[in-house]
Amino acid sequence: MKKLTNKEEEIMQYLWRLKKGFVNDIIDLYPDPKPHYNTISTVVRQLEEKGYVGHKQYGNTHQYFPLISKEEFRKTFIRDFIKNYFDNSYVNAVSYMAQNEKINPEDLQEIIKMIEKASK
Repeated sequence: MKKLTNKEEEIMQYLWRLKKGFVNDIIDLYPDPKPHYNTISTVVRQLEEKGYVGHKQYGNTHQYFPLISKEEFRKTFIRDFIKNYFDNSYVNAVSYMAQNEKINPEDLQEIIKMIEKASK
């Protein structure tokens, strides 16, 4: 899976929310000031070249849709994030979050329960 730029990832978030849509539908989800049509159109076409987005043609316009689910992207992103920033260790990642007060003890207990449930 090819890496996405921040702008590409932002547009994928909007497409996952829409399920399918035209460039103007994506632009409508942006806060003001809205990005230019050509900017979004170019990025969507880049996403299509990378295999993240497909389209259905209606005359001269295209309706775009994600080819990869948000969950599939999340799995790959998290795996790569843990590998690149935490020496491929989920323990290091959780420890970092706990030490920096991003996870409180109640959240850690909930995570432990979820892991125990999943391993049964």
